[in-house]
Amino acid sequence: MAKDSLSTYLSLANDINLPFKYRQQYNKKAFAIITEQKDDSVNKVNLFKVANRYFNMNDWKSYLETTELILERAKKSKDSVHIAKAYVYLGDYYGIQSISDSAFLNYFKAEKVYLKINDKYNLAKTFLDKANLQYNEGDYFESEISIFKALRILKREKNVNDQLYDCYNLLGILYNEQEDFDKALEFHQNALKTLEDKSIPLEFQLKATSLNNIGFVNLRMRNYSKAKLYFQRSLEEKNLYEENTTLYAIVLDNLAYSKLKLNESDGLPEQFYRALKIRDSLGLKSGVVLNKIHLSEYYAFKRDTFKAIQYSKQALVLSRNSNKIRNILDALKQIASVDPKNASSYSKEYIQLNDKMLKAERKMGEKFSRIEYETSEIKDQNSTLQEKNKTLIYVFSICTLIGLFFYVYKTQQARTRELLFKQQQQIANEDIYNLMISQQNEIESTRIKEKKRVAQELHDGVLGRMFGVRISLDSLDKIDEEEAAVKRKKYLAELKNIEEDIREISHDLNREKSELINNFILILNKLFENQRNTYPSELETSFDPHIKWELVNNMVKINLYRIVQEALQNCNKYSQAKNIKVEFKSEIDHLVVSIMDDGVGFDMKRTKNGIGLHNIEYRAAECNGTVIIKSFKGEGTLLVVKVPIDQKINLQKNDT
Repeated sequence: MAKDSLSTYLSLANDINLPFKYRQQYNKKAFAIITEQKDDSVNKVNLFKVANRYFNMNDWKSYLETTELILERAKKSKDSVHIAKAYVYLGDYYGIQSISDSAFLNYFKAEKVYLKINDKYNLAKTFLDKANLQYNEGDYFESEISIFKALRILKREKNVNDQLYDCYNLLGILYNEQEDFDKALEFHQNALKTLEDKSIPLEFQLKATSLNNIGFVNLRMRNYSKAKLYFQRSLEEKNLYEENTTLYAIVLDNLAYSKLKLNESDGLPEQFYRALKIRDSLGLKSGVVLNKIHLSEYYAFKRDTFKAIQYSKQALVLSRNSNKIRNILDALKQIASVDPKNASSYSKEYIQLNDKMLKAERKMGEKFSRIEYETSEIKDQNSTLQEKNKTLIYVFSICTLIGLFFYVYKTQQARTRELLFKQQQQIANEDIYNLMISQQNEIESTRIKEKKRVAQELHDGVLGRMFGVRISLDSLDKIDEEEAAVKRKKYLAELKNIEEDIREISHDLNREKSELINNFILILNKLFENQRNTYPSELETSFDPHIKWELVNNMVKINLYRIVQEALQNCNKYSQAKNIKVEFKSEIDHLVVSIMDDGVGFDMKRTKNGIGLHNIEYRAAECNGTVIIKSFKGEGTLLVVKVPIDQKINLQKNDT
């Protein structure tokens, strides 16, 4: 009795002649009977029938609840076939609700299950579902890939002409959107050829669909005569109006539009109005928008500007209410052409909206790719974890031994590397130290020569001249006062000249001391000059004048030089920086070196210190200093090295 009742309720729920309220009640009664029955494969098949009926009557809430129940039961019984099918049903639901990322996720999950159970036919259908979704979101490239994946499977299968038709038809539509008209016509013709299979039901009106699509490609190619012929052939298909009223309205509108382009008046504007009336009665908002745009074009051609603007405004208002960007763009384009006074504002809105749509399509394509990647990664991780759990007991002891051996080996290897690294650093430090000593010796040699020169100048020049002046001054006592006054002025002028010579010698000595102090800065400046000549990034450097370099230990100087050199190398290799700044500052009891760049930065949580950063930390530690690194992706990097020095004490000692 329950079986008979279930069959009756399902049949009545599918009767399109009954009011929605009764169909819904019958479907609920069928659902109540099924949920009381045993949960087996037949039970799930019947639940899918209930879901189908909810789908047909647009009761989306009930459709979703039924599908989620099927998925829950299928997972509980590990029924892969129905798990995959439930995912497809969920994908259809989210697709209709325009929640594209959720739709894609469910199709992708279905695809993975069908791959696992090797259900090629349903796998191909799922690829096709994905392709349709990607096409609707403007992700044409990925849509094309999904279709060809489906075609590769279907061409090896039998009795799949209905699916082949869908693939060829969608490819034709895709290439038409991309203005590759030759390929579009080729695939639409391929779709027509598949209809030679008489097993495909005529009531689907697929031939009329393909004829309309071929006509539409010709319309876009401006082959209006050809387009008109194909639209007429499509309308001539038997029972088109009764079996697919929506398609009939589309073809009728397209036929009228091709006549408009051919400057023909036969049947116009009546055909436009009839198509509009059908679409309006069926609630096809996108179709109504397109019809009104065509009517606007028609009246613009007839020079009836008032009606042309009126219909374009209606199209714009309706498209904005439907919130479909493509419809709004079409309406804006038309109203801008018929309303020149306000054309600039409409064109501006068109450009802004078109940019927004392109960004949204790109973002959705990226989201699809991310969903695919993340879902695959999770599944791979789960599969790996399950395999590990299965084999863990059998290989635990072996893994432990291998792990222990590997640990010892790696530890020894790390120690060897560290020792080698320290040796190399020691050699490098010795080389730098020797270089600096050599430079200091050269400077010292120059100083000795300069001292000898100054001593010679003092002895031979200044002292001799002062002796002469002294003798001359002594001789003044022997002459009269008037003559003595004149000579005294002459001798005072000579003493002033001698004073200037002594001051010049003093300045030379001070300059020598400054060059000696700034020798380390000269070495750094050579490094900076090489950086500027070799790499495109802008380098800015600054030295705090309060730093007493002559009091800084040579080992500290060597390590600071190497730290700056390593930091610049990192900037050149990895950061892609346009600007780099190196700064030496004196703080209380500390010398601070900071290196900043505006490069790509890095994630400090994920990125492990490489050998370069390790070298910097090691050298800072050699000077009892600290290292601070701050970096974020896209925000550059800041390296701060702080080394303790006690210049005050040294200065006091030096002064004494």
